[in-house]
Amino acid sequence: MLRTLCRRPHAIHGLSSVAARPHSFLTSPIWRLPPQQAELQRRSFHATPRRQAGPLLPILAALLKASTSLEFARTAGRIVLTFTPLLLMKNFKARKKLQRAAVAGTPTSEEKRKVILKKIRSRTMLFHAMLFTPIILLWATIVASLEQTPLTGRWRMIILSPEEEQEIAKQLAGPGWYRAVGDILSPNGEPVRLISPNDWRYAWVAATLRRLEAVVPKLCAERQEDNDWYTSDDDRPIPPPAEYPLRPRPRVSQHLRMLCDQMTERNPSESPHIVTDPPYSLLIVEEPNASNAFSYGFGPDGAGGIVVYSGFIDGILAKHTASLPVQPPESQSWTTWVFGPSSTSSRPSHPMPTSEQTAELAILLSHELAHLVLSHHLETLSSATVIVPGSLSILSDVLRVLIFPVTMLFGPFVNDAVAQLGQVSSSELTKIGEACTTYKQEIEADVVSARLLAYAGYDARDAVRFWENRISDQPLAEHTPQQATAESQHAYVRSIMGQGHPAGSVRVGRLKDELVRWDTERRAALESALHAVS
Repeated sequence: MLRTLCRRPHAIHGLSSVAARPHSFLTSPIWRLPPQQAELQRRSFHATPRRQAGPLLPILAALLKASTSLEFARTAGRIVLTFTPLLLMKNFKARKKLQRAAVAGTPTSEEKRKVILKKIRSRTMLFHAMLFTPIILLWATIVASLEQTPLTGRWRMIILSPEEEQEIAKQLAGPGWYRAVGDILSPNGEPVRLISPNDWRYAWVAATLRRLEAVVPKLCAERQEDNDWYTSDDDRPIPPPAEYPLRPRPRVSQHLRMLCDQMTERNPSESPHIVTDPPYSLLIVEEPNASNAFSYGFGPDGAGGIVVYSGFIDGILAKHTASLPVQPPESQSWTTWVFGPSSTSSRPSHPMPTSEQTAELAILLSHELAHLVLSHHLETLSSATVIVPGSLSILSDVLRVLIFPVTMLFGPFVNDAVAQLGQVSSSELTKIGEACTTYKQEIEADVVSARLLAYAGYDARDAVRFWENRISDQPLAEHTPQQATAESQHAYVRSIMGQGHPAGSVRVGRLKDELVRWDTERRAALESALHAVS
């Protein structure tokens, strides 16, 4: 009925006219059907299709995918922990009362005994309901926040609603990204030396970055465009279409719009999504002693970008021999004899980067670009500010309630010491969690960067040699300056887990395995196509 009213507003007036003529309506020939046929028509009538209840589950999941859901679960847990001892104590006293009456032989009326047992059952049911409510809410929040990382399919958890993501992107859009990066580079307000966009090094890095970001839209439609990807004669490795293409996450409003479109039988409408897409912001810091780079941000309109230190550029230029530009001979005209040579002829020359140098620069930029494409900033932000603190707070509340009967005997000093110990443990666990998250992200960025390099016309095998050389020379501090000690954190985590392989060798091995997978799938697809033709 709702669908009919949405499609035909004038049907409301028709309904009022029918209500004004009940006798003629009920005595019309359509209602003079045999009882069996009338019952069949009544059963076959449905106001809305049953499948339209499907979007309600995504709507509920989208509502739970927010930082407030975890806080709500924590608050519900605190309420439960507050009243649970009281309920258990009352049940304990009621059972003891019945036991004492039975042992002493004191007569207890059956009606009074039933009242006591009923109260015990009621408090037990209330205890179970209060206990399972925060647990169910916590697990529902976790399940609703689970998602698979595009291109790799790794399961991760981001407890940030699309609206919260939009707010983050809005704050970083335009000049906001430069202000945020400025605070990271100089937390004390000291001036940071930047390379001007007019410098040839900036133009070189920017041109290489634009070449890489031009292939980002290809990641969204690999299966539609590259049906014959395996038939190329190029010797360079070519990636097969990803099983998990790059897709943005829809908002709650999109689910509601889909529900309305299904109810009104209209074509599904499109709504804007939050995507970290080109153009990306770029900064080059004049720091000869720093040979690294990092990515930061999330969202469109320059809300994501890359920062490169000049030490990395100097290292590339020093590793390979760069060619000097050949100045064309200046024509000798009468103006040269009269006014002298023009100012443009005295323009200073600079080294022209070779293809090998540009390829090494592209490998580093593609790695940082992969961080932006995969929204690793959101994952790190969600883990560091929502998931780890919220989970540790819930665990701390439970432990403090369990040990409270012991700690309350020793006064406030012991309670303060326990709270301080919880804070220290929280900081250590947060450090371990951040190191593990960063470690996974670095490996993932290596894999996706190979795909970007291949689509941009570079040889992805050069990335293996590049990272092997970087590992032998020095560890590369990536992602953010705050993670400059990421390698030491990884060593700390590996010592706990008993892993002896260094992080660099694992990353290189994972990249080699990815290239082997490309070649295996390419051969299999080619053989399948040949068998189909024959």
